[in-house]
Amino acid sequence: MLIRSPRMAVILLLLVSFIWGAEFVLIDLAIELIPTHTFNSVRFLLAALSLLPLLWLTRKQYADMCWRPLLGASALLGLLLFAGFYTQTEGMRYTSVSNAGFITGMNVPLVPLLGFLLFKTRAAISVWIGMIIATCGLYLLTIGDKLEFNQGDVLVLICAFCFAIHIILTGRFVDKLPVIPLSILQLFAVAIYSSVSAGLSSEPAFYHAGSSPLSWQDLAVSPIIISAVLISGVLGTAYAYWAQSACQQILESHKVALIFATEPVFAYLAAWFFLEEELGSKGFIGAGLIIAAMLIAELGDRKRKVKIAPLDQTTAIT
Repeated sequence: MLIRSPRMAVILLLLVSFIWGAEFVLIDLAIELIPTHTFNSVRFLLAALSLLPLLWLTRKQYADMCWRPLLGASALLGLLLFAGFYTQTEGMRYTSVSNAGFITGMNVPLVPLLGFLLFKTRAAISVWIGMIIATCGLYLLTIGDKLEFNQGDVLVLICAFCFAIHIILTGRFVDKLPVIPLSILQLFAVAIYSSVSAGLSSEPAFYHAGSSPLSWQDLAVSPIIISAVLISGVLGTAYAYWAQSACQQILESHKVALIFATEPVFAYLAAWFFLEEELGSKGFIGAGLIIAAMLIAELGDRKRKVKIAPLDQTTAIT
């Protein structure tokens, strides 16, 4: 299906942003029933499988593909995704969905900052301004008058760093390696890492220690688990990949960046509607500052093009 209307492209990308934001609520509900490693192993296995049709349709492009560098890059990128999604999902057990959504968005200003620190990639003045604003926003959102970080906020902040490094390294790999096989293999890698971690963990694989024992059959018929896995695995990955790839053919990248900045807003709205979460006045100010920092870091340097790669959880300059 080809997207010919810019208006339709905006609607489709807003739907992607809505799915990414709203799935925070489903995942928050799911991890009350199922351990993080087990949930992520199923989620990313399904995500990888959902992209196989794309690989089949483009299979002729990979006849002479060199597998060794592809497998190495996929293992490394998959490890970063594994760490990022584990800390994000685990962190949601201890913090609010709203905080998780906005703190995850911190990876946007972190990308150019870490790119400068790790690889001496030039960082524009807008990046430093964005980081200062984001730090102030993070303080108001998570600390406020308490003068301490919640354990979950710390875990989700680690997630933001993992996502940022993942985006930086992805930008270095995609010029030499095919995007679709690289995406699928790293998703399979996350599923493998999560499965191994679940097997090695001292806690039960299918339920939390101290709660009523559950079998995999119980989880397989749970509406919450099924919904969370299907939406995050299929819609949040396969549909998002197709929509972003198709819509960027007719929309400028800075418009896509602006649309994807709404993801944490959708996360908050979903948490407010379904979980009755409230940010409070300082939380609203902090969340607004983080979104402003995202946009400044993405769009502030007019001399550089905003480059957005499919499967990035948020947008970034790479």
